[in-house]
Amino acid sequence: MKVTTAALCEQAHERPDGRIDILGVMHQLHAPGFPAVQERMTAVFIIEWAADEAGPQVLRADLIGPGRHRILTIEGETEVQPPAGGAPPQTRLILPLEQVVFPEPGDYAFELLAGGDVLSLCPLHLLHHAGD
Repeated sequence: MKVTTAALCEQAHERPDGRIDILGVMHQLHAPGFPAVQERMTAVFIIEWAADEAGPQVLRADLIGPGRHRILTIEGETEVQPPAGGAPPQTRLILPLEQVVFPEPGDYAFELLAGGDVLSLCPLHLLHHAGD
């Protein structure tokens, strides 16, 4: 298993031709106070699987905040089909999230569990910005 794409963004969608448009990639957010709420954001994970990983695969993505506190969890399962020639099989996750609460400023990231591996992806830095 390898993650070929991972992003936190404003929105993403898959085109009929199979390409994915990712708009407004986020790396840092400014908030006037905490807890802060992000009205909408989208997590995108594209996972490529090896031939020997065919079959059901458990997936879990935890948004982890400062102090290793879990902010939210997304869980599911995907069925990886054996490759039939051509490119390796993929799982494409486009996960719209609403009303995500960030309790404090600091560093956040998703931890993705897939294929028995845990990867830290999509760092997001929440900064206090009191305004003008």
